[in-house]
Amino acid sequence: MTTSAASQIATPVQATIHMGDVTSAAAKLLSVIAPADPDLVLVFASPSATLPVLAAELRKGLRPGAHVVGCSSAGELSGEGYCNGTAVAIGFPSRSFRSEFLVLDELSRLPVTRWMTGLRDLFSRFRSDPGRRLFGILLVDGSSKQEEVLVATLDAALPHVMIMGGSAGGDLEVSQTFVVADQAVLRDAAIFCLIETDLDVRDLIFDHFRATDTRMIVTRANPAERLLLEINAEPAAEEYARMVGVPTGELSPLVFARHPLLVNMGGRYFVRAIRQQTEEGGLLLMSSIDTGAVMSLGLAEDLTEGFEAMLRDLPATPSLILSFDCILRRLAMEHAGLGSVIRDIFHRYNMAGFNTFGEQHGGMHMNQTFVGLAFLDPERP
Repeated sequence: MTTSAASQIATPVQATIHMGDVTSAAAKLLSVIAPADPDLVLVFASPSATLPVLAAELRKGLRPGAHVVGCSSAGELSGEGYCNGTAVAIGFPSRSFRSEFLVLDELSRLPVTRWMTGLRDLFSRFRSDPGRRLFGILLVDGSSKQEEVLVATLDAALPHVMIMGGSAGGDLEVSQTFVVADQAVLRDAAIFCLIETDLDVRDLIFDHFRATDTRMIVTRANPAERLLLEINAEPAAEEYARMVGVPTGELSPLVFARHPLLVNMGGRYFVRAIRQQTEEGGLLLMSSIDTGAVMSLGLAEDLTEGFEAMLRDLPATPSLILSFDCILRRLAMEHAGLGSVIRDIFHRYNMAGFNTFGEQHGGMHMNQTFVGLAFLDPERP
């Protein structure tokens, strides 16, 4: 690529503000985002009640044809580290990005045929260009608990497109999650953005667990509700507490973050995170599990060493890493007193995104995992 061509590349821009008055917050975000003339803006905010108004205010301040897409979050992340009570906006300049989005609605009813028709029609409007990369971003209202079918549908309809994203977050105990598209607040729906760019795009995935020798059989489960009812023919919460060595009454999000359940698929372990203990003695998961599944107890390893090593392997410092990071990973980091360490990493690698209730990557829905998209200057001969 020539120097003059390289100078035409516009990289993503990001802004983070602490929420107060929504109109004022939108104006501050627009002062950073709008000059880049974005084709698409992603926005994540907590408390989530402010997000719909914020998205509408941002949309009014952008050029006609630009779109604002986002979702409720369990917290945000930026160069300031893990944040709460903030809004993160990421703009994709029209000079180097072209995007369209599709609402995949009625998740609980699974209209897969209609979804696939819409996805293929969307894809047909993007012509193959060897000088541009094509990727997809998925934001899901996970309250329908249908991410597994949704990502499988995307993988089947667009098998050669790199797709990743996150499930909308909120409070771990009582949460109302949703996605937003311009001025519309959508529940029981997902938003899929298909984007092409002049930049080099690299996908990232990291978790910090290894499988132990402690294995178990799921003897009773309700996959539709993501309920684990019995492990090894014992009440699930009691048997899990016995395996991790704590009384049942002391089970908490922090214990769940330290000792996740792992399932082996295709030779790779995926986390099936525990959200909470139910009053009936079961375990509510963040992903579905079937009766008869074999699981291993996970053990946390170093939280940041492998993570930073993955980032160092990138060929250059990214202009931005769009980041989807599970809320349980954040809890573990904060409990370990790693706030300043992770803030330094986020700052050095230009990371921005939100804390999720689940992550999607490579046709899989997973938990307690970091997934991201790194945007780099195009490779030069």
